[in-house]
Amino acid sequence: MKQKRVIYANDARHFYLFVFDPPMAMEDAWRPIDDVAGTSVDTFAYMVERGDGLFYPSKVGQRFGSDIQPFDHVAYYHVWYNMQSLIDRGLDPLTVLIDRAHDKGMDFIASVRMTNYLGVDRSQLVPEGRGFVHEEIREAKFNVLKELAHDYPTEGIEMDFSCPPGGGPPALREEDVDEHTSTITDFVGSVAETVHNRPGGRGVVGARIYPTEAMNRRAGYDVRKWIEDGSVDYLVPMMYTYFILDQHMPIDWVLEAAEGTGTSVYGMLQPHLMDEGSGAPERVFASSEHMRAGAMNMWDRGADGLYTFFGDWPHGDGVRRYLTDMGDPDLMVEKTKRYFLAERNAQAADMEYDQAAPVEISEADPDTKYDIPFYVSDDIEGKSDRIKSVVLRMKVDNLMTHDTLSVSINGTSLADEPMSRDYGHPFGPYAAQQLEFYLHGARPRKGWNTLSVSLDARPENMEGGVTVHDVEIIIEYSSYPSRL
Repeated sequence: MKQKRVIYANDARHFYLFVFDPPMAMEDAWRPIDDVAGTSVDTFAYMVERGDGLFYPSKVGQRFGSDIQPFDHVAYYHVWYNMQSLIDRGLDPLTVLIDRAHDKGMDFIASVRMTNYLGVDRSQLVPEGRGFVHEEIREAKFNVLKELAHDYPTEGIEMDFSCPPGGGPPALREEDVDEHTSTITDFVGSVAETVHNRPGGRGVVGARIYPTEAMNRRAGYDVRKWIEDGSVDYLVPMMYTYFILDQHMPIDWVLEAAEGTGTSVYGMLQPHLMDEGSGAPERVFASSEHMRAGAMNMWDRGADGLYTFFGDWPHGDGVRRYLTDMGDPDLMVEKTKRYFLAERNAQAADMEYDQAAPVEISEADPDTKYDIPFYVSDDIEGKSDRIKSVVLRMKVDNLMTHDTLSVSINGTSLADEPMSRDYGHPFGPYAAQQLEFYLHGARPRKGWNTLSVSLDARPENMEGGVTVHDVEIIIEYSSYPSRL
């Protein structure tokens, strides 16, 4: 049976066990749960390992830090002694979090990276070895998942198959995919059987997968078969190496595959607007307006719930605001939204998870138009008497005022829309222009839209092209109509 959820995940490390000085105070031990309590988050996912150790005192796997003492990094010292300080008081660090989540009205899901082969001979790791082809690797992962579902009062487990390449090796070598895709399918089915039929009641089985069906197929993940077999209760399309908020993630294929089944699909809201992976000098967190637009797009396209993690920490009002709003579309309808076109990450693009931006126009040619699809969940026409403004903003590198740049939305030119220019870069103001179009006659429609751009002409003695990036549409509301 499909279930609506709003899930927040914590990786147990960066904003938790790495941070606090031992011995761990209970206020610090509860911090991951308390960070999101009182918002629309109803499910807490906890990432219990990263491949070199489990962040709880497992009876079937290796505890983090047990093989690297004495420590040479303050974060690793913190992890070991924070956990140990709780254990010395008769407390299991994982149970502490589970109980706190339940006290705050949240379900608790234990998440495990599936291609980090903890406790297994390292020679069997892909590419040196053959990953999930090895029975001992499958057995080691199965035992950890069973322990988390049977021996702890979790609501269930989550298998993270999306971690490669940023968080682990691939599950299979390329040459093994055809033969052993069924091996992974059988493994997922075995996990589902033991979790669904555990003593005390059925447990939840979730899985993180890649955004496109082709990516999953190439990795050996037959997601449609998992759904058909009833092995997964929910799926989260995402990519661990790509942290840019993709409000237009290509999830229609998995929504279609799960339609009419008991498998839920949760839309992923990555936390960054830009970061080093997309060529920015540093990471910039998405604002509540950006996250709100992403949430509304996911709900509008048919997602059964939402999933997010790694919000700007310590969580301030902005993070708390979008975590509170995102679970209820009615709360977001007439709030400001910023629809942002995610930009290319080279590593993700190599895996064929590409983005339409940035748009690189090599030379002036009025006959060559560059189309960018984008989705808008706002009913701008139907809410026209409540709309305060609709603004298209973009930065264009190497643009001059004397250039002729054509921009249209759904085939309607923006030439007659009011437009302003500003400097595009704070330290190289000459290097780009920021354009703002104040949309009145040409506005996006609810659903999919097409933004088209062309560089029609450059002044004499000016060659080369321009690059369009940082494209967003900002929609603001008011109680009063914005007209006389």
